[in-house]
Amino acid sequence: MLKGPIRIKKVREQAVIPTYGTEYSAGADIYSCIPEPIHLAPGKTVLIPTGIAMEIPTGYVGLVYARSSLAVKRGLAPANKVSVIDSDYRGELMVPILNHSDTEQVIEPAERIAQMIFTPYYMACFEETDTLENTNRGAGGFGSTGKF
Repeated sequence: MLKGPIRIKKVREQAVIPTYGTEYSAGADIYSCIPEPIHLAPGKTVLIPTGIAMEIPTGYVGLVYARSSLAVKRGLAPANKVSVIDSDYRGELMVPILNHSDTEQVIEPAERIAQMIFTPYYMACFEETDTLENTNRGAGGFGSTGKF
């Protein structure tokens, strides 16, 4: 496990700085920064402000995922499944939350709405070619693995 600083700027006074639930949590909890509860109808999406901006180190990306308890117990998860926060983005972190359930859900102020994992990434230099190296799988698509 790597550890290092991530500079956080509160862009709203009532913002909550991300926290880790346990010593070995991979994802840092991200909190809503809303003045009052938001009622979210089934099948609807709302963009939730977090009140924070951050300085992710070059060579890293922040990936925003659902919190297991919200997704399983209440049907709430990021609408885009995983948000990619690039290291050069300095605006407020916003999380689009979709209500997958069949009942209205309420998002409370300062509620943990998602989790963020910071990870290094590889930036490709694309090279056009007429051939690709052969593999056992080849062009086998969905459901093709494990059939060799």
